[in-house]
Amino acid sequence: MGREALAEAMIPVIGRLYRESNVVTSIHGRSLISKSTMSILKAHRFARRMSKDELLLEETAPLLNTLAQLDLGAAAIDIARLNQKFKSDGGDLTLEEFLRAELAEVVGKRGADDCTNTDVVLYGFGRIGRLLARLLIEKAGGGHGLRLRAIVVRRGSDNDLAKRASLLRRDSVHGPFEGTIKVDLEKDTITANGVQIQVIYSDNPATIDYTAYGIHDALVVDNTGRWRDAAGLSQHLQSKGVARVLLTAPGKGELKNIVHGINHGTILDSDKIVTAASCTTNAIAPVLKALNDKYGVIHGHVETVHSFTNDQNLIDNFHQGDRRGRSAALNMVITETGAAQAVAKALPELQGKLTGSSIRVPTPDVSLAILNLSLENGTTKDEVNTFLREMSLHSGLRKQIDYIDSPEVVSTDFVGSRRAGIVDGLATISNDKNLVLYVWYDNEFGYSCQVVRVMEEMAGVHRPSYPASDVTEEEATSVLAAEGSASPRFEPTT
Repeated sequence: MGREALAEAMIPVIGRLYRESNVVTSIHGRSLISKSTMSILKAHRFARRMSKDELLLEETAPLLNTLAQLDLGAAAIDIARLNQKFKSDGGDLTLEEFLRAELAEVVGKRGADDCTNTDVVLYGFGRIGRLLARLLIEKAGGGHGLRLRAIVVRRGSDNDLAKRASLLRRDSVHGPFEGTIKVDLEKDTITANGVQIQVIYSDNPATIDYTAYGIHDALVVDNTGRWRDAAGLSQHLQSKGVARVLLTAPGKGELKNIVHGINHGTILDSDKIVTAASCTTNAIAPVLKALNDKYGVIHGHVETVHSFTNDQNLIDNFHQGDRRGRSAALNMVITETGAAQAVAKALPELQGKLTGSSIRVPTPDVSLAILNLSLENGTTKDEVNTFLREMSLHSGLRKQIDYIDSPEVVSTDFVGSRRAGIVDGLATISNDKNLVLYVWYDNEFGYSCQVVRVMEEMAGVHRPSYPASDVTEEEATSVLAAEGSASPRFEPTT
């Protein structure tokens, strides 16, 4: 059977695993859900650039078919890494015997998992709000987890609902919505791929009765940025039907700033209000943690080259902030950033060690963080690149850190990246204990993916991941000797 035919035959198997068993399949973190034949072929080709081993459809197709026969409970399964582990550790076991042993916790558990649905309300429907909606709708097919029930906005015009739906349907940066969208003007609802979303018009977060719409114990995600402290955000908790609140911006005061992959384990059931920090903090904190654990960070400076945002003026006009009144489309604008200091909320060991500044530039999305670090232990460019590549593939930070080593990539190549940050290996500069790293990040979509991960943590609906074994920092270090100093080139990982 040809490669195209094998990939085509995998599509219904991937769909059944997702819809019947709530199993999300991926290749090195790239989801296979609702993908075309060509996308599956490209994912297999991409895997060849991510590791030394060729990923053959002749191997992944029977692996998927076997998974479909195991009556699995909810899980996230990376078939590339699972196949690699079978070839290296399977020994004399058959494929089915290996999979039954590796996935023992979820084998035969279809329909018996403990995941429950959690109602989600998006308070605000701007850039982040609409991307969160896309991600939640994408995840709805599994039947368990986060259920997008409503969005709350202020009515902007008589045809407000149609305009909101149009903005969800079309996006100048991230492209068209994949699926169908219908509007019910009488009920004030938007139905996207079968997910019915109630549109609630309100100016006051404390007076909405969500229970009137059948919404209970909801997680409200405030993406307006209007309130950033406990006093302001607690207004949501006064509304009927609200259980918890998540802010998609850095919080003030004693609120926990969560970077998933770093300190999400500190979220307690008693935490009614949590913040997801900033896009820049999410991009740099995982890389900084990996580097600090391995080499030790004495001090450093973070310079972000950041795409312009809605709070800037398109043309010169009054703005209460310094410099932000000048045209965002025509200028590079020096501005402040609290990302470097905010890292310390997630990584206390870096308290007082980082400074930061930012330059807003005339691009609509994808930003770049430049980390200029002084290290306790010296390294070389090849060594640190190989270490970070291994962390992006096999560590507990693999959902946050990506790695690329290509001489042709530019910012638009990272639009739609689902990782928090992407290390650009060719740009790395290392002079023993002085290290300069360049980290790309989709400050909209990549950050939104991080927000959804925090939401899943708060709701307790995250799936167990397989294969479960991750390399530790020490194990990643040992790979350096095994692979030598040469570092392979990789293509964009969007």
